[in-house]
Amino acid sequence: MEKLEELDADNEMERGLKNRHVQFIAIGGTIGTGLFLGSGRSIALTGPSIVLVYIAVGIMMFILMRAIGEMMYRDPSQHTFINFIGRYVSRGWGHFAGWSYWIVLVLIGMTEITAVSTYFVTFFNSFGIDLSRWKWLIELVFLGALVMINLIAVKVFGEAEFWFSMIKVTLIVCMIVTGVVMVVLHYHYPAQTLPGSRPTPAGTASLWNLFNGWKLAPNGWMSFFMSFQMVFFAYETIEFVGVTVSETRNPRKVLPKAINQIIYRILIFYVGALLAIMAIVPWTFFQPNADGSFASPFIMVFRFAGLDWASELVFFVVLTATASALNSQLYSAGRHLYQLAQFSSARILRPAARVSKNAVPANAIIFSALLILLSPVINAIPKISGMFVLFSSASSAVIIFIYILTMVAHYRYRRSADFIPDGFLLRGYKVWDVVAIAFFAFVYVTLFIGSDTRWPGVVGLVWLALFGFASYRIAAKRSGSDVM
Repeated sequence: MEKLEELDADNEMERGLKNRHVQFIAIGGTIGTGLFLGSGRSIALTGPSIVLVYIAVGIMMFILMRAIGEMMYRDPSQHTFINFIGRYVSRGWGHFAGWSYWIVLVLIGMTEITAVSTYFVTFFNSFGIDLSRWKWLIELVFLGALVMINLIAVKVFGEAEFWFSMIKVTLIVCMIVTGVVMVVLHYHYPAQTLPGSRPTPAGTASLWNLFNGWKLAPNGWMSFFMSFQMVFFAYETIEFVGVTVSETRNPRKVLPKAINQIIYRILIFYVGALLAIMAIVPWTFFQPNADGSFASPFIMVFRFAGLDWASELVFFVVLTATASALNSQLYSAGRHLYQLAQFSSARILRPAARVSKNAVPANAIIFSALLILLSPVINAIPKISGMFVLFSSASSAVIIFIYILTMVAHYRYRRSADFIPDGFLLRGYKVWDVVAIAFFAFVYVTLFIGSDTRWPGVVGLVWLALFGFASYRIAAKRSGSDVM
């Protein structure tokens, strides 16, 4: 893919991210709010075998990251891995993936800013302070602060993500250590009734809780298969670290280390946390509340340990994790729009193709933020809000198409003249690329099992058909030939 207009040499972003920034960005990208709040629902679906699901999905995501890493290692000047789809699959699919991914990032950002205000209000409600009337102001202040972090300099963004990730890691490590101590001491805890949750009986922390009544699919095979999509969405946007390559010092040194350590982080932070949780809280305790929600496993562990302030602690970390996710969405959306604008002939996008005096794509970041800021307006209009929830849910489904296209791009890269045999290689790519593609297709099929994910799956297919065809026509018009 060639740029449609040449930009001056000064229009380049600064390589201001250090090794520790990238390492913790990789950690932060691996750990999402789904682990803190959503893992209770996934445990309820299939019990201790959810650990196997997390490992299986984690391996597939690691393969995806190795594929992205190999292509980024070949060309670390790229600001997004999406460009490789246009280069090695076709310009039509590149147009589809590029704009679809940016739209997905904006939609996720809109859901994240809503989550930030919700968690903020919940956090202060525990202290008797009602801020529900000021949710719109909370969203505006949070988003404004994060935009400023992104506009000042990339190293400021790196520092923010470093500390955001440190907070998340600290909570997980503390929870795992608490679990180990409770198991070693055979700690007996009394019956509990968490705020807004159903009562749980007394119990004892023990590894036996992991195997008591163990079955691969204790609630049926449909529930077991549904757990794959839930776990997949917990890993969603793990590829974010690949976007930082073009602004990293010594990218060919830093990138392989950051990606290779992903598998260890999965084993420690996801598998380790889940084993600690279920060793303390038997998996049968995870049942839906009257409103269909599930108690946070982290809150349950700390409360069972006698730490009554656990709810406030976990909500603070969840608030931090959500702010981190929104910060990353702004960063990534800005870089993707910047790259899209560079390859576009549309005059309206030219401002987004330039960087500021601080060497960041300021216009692209601000425009993405303005779209995200529509979230409180949309949420205030009931009919539009319902459609927004549907489309934001469908955006997660669209990411699966982009992951599949990325694996196809990697397969074709390995068979192209660009391939360098001494690069950061994904060994056995002929097998792993096909396995990953089949797995992502399987995850998409599981969307049609549950009633709450069926329509997002349908909307995703409609988007693939309509925008895929439109992208084909646009690319064909530009090249003057059939590119699909």
